[in-house]
Amino acid sequence: MNLEDFNFNLPKELIASRPLQDRDMSRLLVMEDGELKAALFKDLKCFLRPGDLLVINDTKVFKARLNCFKMSGAKVEIMTERILDKYRITAQTKSNSKLLEGDEILVNSTDIRAVLEKKDGYLSYFNFTSPIKEILDKYGNTPLPPYIKRDIEEIDESRYQTVYANSEKLNSVAAPTAGLHFDHHTLRNLKDFGVNITSVTLDIGLGTFKPLKKTIVEENFLHKECIELSEDAIKHIQNTKLTGSRVVAVGTTVLRCLEAVNKYNKGSLKSFNGETDIFIYPGFKFGVVDALITNFHLPCSSLFLLVSAFGGPERVKMAYLHAIQSKFRFFSYGDAMFIV
Repeated sequence: MNLEDFNFNLPKELIASRPLQDRDMSRLLVMEDGELKAALFKDLKCFLRPGDLLVINDTKVFKARLNCFKMSGAKVEIMTERILDKYRITAQTKSNSKLLEGDEILVNSTDIRAVLEKKDGYLSYFNFTSPIKEILDKYGNTPLPPYIKRDIEEIDESRYQTVYANSEKLNSVAAPTAGLHFDHHTLRNLKDFGVNITSVTLDIGLGTFKPLKKTIVEENFLHKECIELSEDAIKHIQNTKLTGSRVVAVGTTVLRCLEAVNKYNKGSLKSFNGETDIFIYPGFKFGVVDALITNFHLPCSSLFLLVSAFGGPERVKMAYLHAIQSKFRFFSYGDAMFIV
């Protein structure tokens, strides 16, 4: 397949740069049996059934962005990719002057220092003089996606986070954005209606924003991300299947986690704690997920390819064209789709 076949023209004004006042007031485009219906996210219950299982990603976003300085005074922005141990991270950087291996930097005008140990492709390896989690908690900023072209605001600290994020899973540098539409009231109403909820974990890395570089779809590959699937979640999924109800993935991260484990175990789910670089594109055979809640994604991105694989390339193109014509809001703070 040619990557250009998954391109489309997206007007810049449809890129949502700020969250709505209320999470569940985002718009919802429902694609069921090829037909499109428009609703609000707060009406999601109308498209679910008692016994359906929502699978959420309980990862939590940490304050991954640090403002630093070289010893020369040049500004350096460190965007943490992954915490390796108590003092070391991998990161992407921006700097007024070239960073070289062995360079020392100062964190946010303090005496805390870090050394650039090595560079490997787009990643830099840093070793800090103080525990990195303490540094990020005190001096870090919310890592808004690169397509949000504004300064970080106070509201982002809470709104670029799901209401069910687990503080013990503080390992993501990007939010599982399909979950941003849920508030506590919506979740409570769904539970009262008879919808069940379980969780998995996929810790989202900066690679989620990296564009696919190869023009032939199948020649691309994705970065590795940590995933966790528990026995408890598997029991919920199996019980849902036995009763003929649907497994609904809240976001592409959940879908990747479930389908990766299913693929690794040749069609069955077993508890898993490790990494995946699964790349899902049209032609993929889904074995677990029956329905998907997701935001609107970048053209030619791995996420758009995944959604196209799940909903069917032509039907998803039609839905996206409708969304653009109807001025749905795109990306992290944008509106949502429900694909059945």
